[in-house]
Parts: sequence; structure tokens; C-alpha cells
Amino acid sequence: MNLARNWQLFSDYLKSQSASMQLDRRGADLLAALQQCVRPSTQRPSVEIPARQRVMGDWFLEGDLGFIHAPRGVGKTWMALGLATAIAGGRDFGPWASGGVRRVLYVDGEMPCEALDERIASMGGSKDLIVLNHEELFHLTGELLNFASPASQRGLTAYMLDRQISVVLLDNLSCLFSGVRENDADDWEAVLGWLLTLRRHRIAVVLVHHSGRNKDTMRGTSRREDAAFWVMRLDDLLREQHEGVCFRSVFTKDRNSSTEQYGLEWRSTMDDEGNIRLQSTSTSRMDEFRQWVADGLTGAEDIGKEMGLSKGSISRMAKKAMEAGWLTKRGREYALVP
Repeated sequence: MNLARNWQLFSDYLKSQSASMQLDRRGADLLAALQQCVRPSTQRPSVEIPARQRVMGDWFLEGDLGFIHAPRGVGKTWMALGLATAIAGGRDFGPWASGGVRRVLYVDGEMPCEALDERIASMGGSKDLIVLNHEELFHLTGELLNFASPASQRGLTAYMLDRQISVVLLDNLSCLFSGVRENDADDWEAVLGWLLTLRRHRIAVVLVHHSGRNKDTMRGTSRREDAAFWVMRLDDLLREQHEGVCFRSVFTKDRNSSTEQYGLEWRSTMDDEGNIRLQSTSTSRMDEFRQWVADGLTGAEDIGKEMGLSKGSISRMAKKAMEAGWLTKRGREYALVP
């Protein structure tokens, strides 16, 4: 009798739960969408989804989320502006071929307005490069830039869709996302949802950020890199005197490229009319290894961290270098042959 009674109570409970779990409007909309889109894997989709087009080289595509990070003063903004002006002008950038002219929005949360304008003018601005500067916005409207706010996210999204922006560069994360604790992965989730929405609209996002204490990775939670298609690190080149910026770019993550992206050395040059260009020199992995030894790194583990390679890979490169006669090993330390 008790068993029958318990079963009846359980049955009544299920019925009450079923009644309270009627689909709300959002659930009904999602159900209708699922009925339209879910299909057997052997059946082709009802519509052809356009392939993502190249923005720059074969490493930067439509809808990408990418990061450029470096310690303070190395050249993050120079690199970001160089990339932005090249994309907006339909120009190649370093060894990377342009994917065509695109409308670019550069959002600056740190530089004075006048300094930003001067730098863009010297690098070759164009009508398809649009600038949103924090100082100018506050002076004219009293508004602040903080894309940790859902309202600000919606406002910028609407503006970019209206103006047909293809690429937005946010310089930099610390200034433009106030209140987001850098080491808190859950805080980043609130921002990530917005970035994924921009991806669905085929708007590529480049975030400029600071490197962490060890300089190998970005400051803060590593979860930021999970959704990124590429991450570019800039290393300062201190071994020689150079008027202007001088740094090395290294990809620590690259989902798009069909071939390996080698490290590049970048230097700013100025012509007689005051125009500034970033010029790059490609380096092979072996050249890069040799340069790290010349810069003072002597251990396989330390060099591997900088190059994004395993200790075993560095050991194999060192063996080839010693066979070539320009590297020697003293205990566990490498050194260039005088």
C-alpha cells in the first residue's frame, strides 16, 4: 500500500512540474529555430554559409578575436595602428598580403587625442579608418568608455553595424574594461559573450593588452585566449640603438595559418616628409634561436618559452647549430662560438 501511495505522489509531482515547465516565449523561439536548423550530419545545410574572408595574410580572417600584448613601452600601439592603417588602406603590412580595403574602427582609451591624431597622420590615415578617442568623447559629451557595461556593448555594436565596420581595435583592455578583474575568469565571461556576438556579425576584434610579469603571456586570466584565433606577443629588441620603436613579433597562438608564421623584427623609419612606416625583417626559427642566445638566454627551457617550443625541440635545433659550427655548449648552457 505504501509503495502504491508513494508512486501516486511521485506521479502527481511529475505532472505539477510538467505544468510549471511550459515553454516561455524565448524557449518557444529557440525550439522553432532548432526545428529549422538541426539536421542529420549526412544532409547538406539548407543555406550556404559564406566562408570567412582574409583580412591580412592568412592568419587574420573575418570575425576573428585576436590579441596583441607586450610589456609597457615596447610598441603595442605602434603595431596596432600599423595594422589598422594598412587594413583601412588596403595595403600589405610587412610580409602579409592585404585582403582588401575594409572599414576599421580604432577605439583608444589611453592616448591624448592630439597625440593619437599625429601618430595616425604620420602612418597614413584614410577615410576608412574611423577613430573613437576617450578624451574627445568625454570633452564633447561627458560620456566614458567602459565596455564592461552591457549598455556600452550594445551601443558600440549598433554603431558598428550601422557604419558597416569590419574590424575594431580596442586599445587597451585595462583602460576600456573598467571593473573587470583581470585574474577572474568569471568576470571575463561577461565580456566574452559580447565578443562572440561581434564574431557572429563577422566583425573582427583586436584587443591590445599588457604582458604579465614573465612577459610570455598576457596579464590576467588565461581563459581570454580560449576563444582567440590568434595571439601576438611583442618582444623588445634592446641589443642595438635605434631611433624609434624596435621589437620582435611572435605568434603564440594561430588557428588560421596554413603555414608557420615566423618571428618578425620590426623597426620604425621616418622619411624626409615625416611619414613613419613600420618595416619588418623575417627570421627563420634557427635565426630566431640564434638571436635569443645572442640576447643572453642560455638554457633550452628559457629559450623554448620565448619561442613557444618544447625543450626537446630546442635541443634538436642546438644540435644542428653545433654541427654547423656556430654554437657551443658548456654544461647545460649554450653560447655562440666567438
